[in-house]
Amino acid sequence: MSKLAGGPGKTSVRVGAGRFFTAIEGLTVAYPTGNPPYGLTYLSSEPPQFAQPFVGALTGTQYPQQFPVNVPPYSVSASNPFVTDWSRYVPLNGAISYFYKNRTPYAMTANFTVERQIGSNYLATASYVGSLGRHLLTSLGANPGVPSLCLSLSQPQDVAPGTPTCGPFGENGIYTRANGTIVNGTRAPFSNAIGSDGYFANMGNSNYNSFQFTLKRTKGALTLLASYSFSKSLDWSSNLQEQVNPYDYRQEYGISAFDIKHNVVLSYNYELPFSKLFHAKAGWVQGWAVSGITRFATGLPVTFSSFGDNALLGVQNNGVNGVSIDLPNVVPGNLQINHNPRNAQPYFNTSLFSPSALGTPGNSSRRPFYGPGMDNFDVALHKITKFTESKMLEIRFELFNAFNHAQFFGPSAVNGNIDSATFGYVTQAAAPRISQVAAKFTF
Repeated sequence: MSKLAGGPGKTSVRVGAGRFFTAIEGLTVAYPTGNPPYGLTYLSSEPPQFAQPFVGALTGTQYPQQFPVNVPPYSVSASNPFVTDWSRYVPLNGAISYFYKNRTPYAMTANFTVERQIGSNYLATASYVGSLGRHLLTSLGANPGVPSLCLSLSQPQDVAPGTPTCGPFGENGIYTRANGTIVNGTRAPFSNAIGSDGYFANMGNSNYNSFQFTLKRTKGALTLLASYSFSKSLDWSSNLQEQVNPYDYRQEYGISAFDIKHNVVLSYNYELPFSKLFHAKAGWVQGWAVSGITRFATGLPVTFSSFGDNALLGVQNNGVNGVSIDLPNVVPGNLQINHNPRNAQPYFNTSLFSPSALGTPGNSSRRPFYGPGMDNFDVALHKITKFTESKMLEIRFELFNAFNHAQFFGPSAVNGNIDSATFGYVTQAAAPRISQVAAKFTF
């Protein structure tokens, strides 16, 4: 044990666990404050006159004056409801509300850490860190389309002659069946007067597990911090722009948008020994150092999406989310990952993917694999000149992406939109090499 632990005072073991509650972001709670009947948004059906905003500039049509809004009093309650003419607010589309049954989100975290001093200059740390998130805020369609209802109206023989059929983005349409029955939209549980609206619902879960290793050197001319993490993060939704399926909440459970499987970061500062090399103590040879940050990381997940509404849910553009929950269909096969995106070829085998069949959300996961990684070097050469005890001049020459290596790293580097002409291609890159000179005088 002495050899393993390094002797008295050389090794420590730390264990911790906790349950941490959090609050909802103020901005999130503020989104619904302008919803009817507390607020009203007026949209003119044609360009209005500047001096008379309720008069159409092209046709002279007089549109209803909707203002001022009759705001409910503070005394409104279930037993004292607010009575108003709701017809002035509909059709209501793009509104989002905080779900009234929400619970406080929390995270259960745990860590186990072993620290070991190595020699007199090094400290090594190995840790397991895990976290479970519960009741996380997600975006949920409040009045989605019913795919089966739309499909029953999607063929010419299903509707009366000369009347429209139901299809993508037709959730708010009015249809006449072949037997003369009128169908006022395909949404539920509310009428088609309530369009693509949603809830902020605390229904999301997450799961994070990681192994973390660090090595520190804090003495001598070299200061070093090396870290490595091997981790995986899973969730239902990584941000409010990603809705969950209103009919199958768990369908989107998978890799988080920010998940990085392997991550190596080296940060260092080395004081150059010019005074020893030149056997001089002049000011021009003292105070030189080179420092930098080097990072090697695997890529972020490729996020798939579709804007075609083949699922017939019509839940996009709810005020926060502008992306449909539709996903492509995928068939088993070799992804043929392109490890050299500079060759202008697709990053993966796009022939395996196709738009989903009408009335289905697609069978692909939201993030099935990872995009290009990173190998980046940021370097700085700096010189510190001391004039007096309180006066000092520092001059730095810095290089970001020092070797000008193309970095195709990022959450949107690979286009995962099945409806796009560049689907599957790498369409974004980080900045090229950036050089800068800086000076700082301390007094």
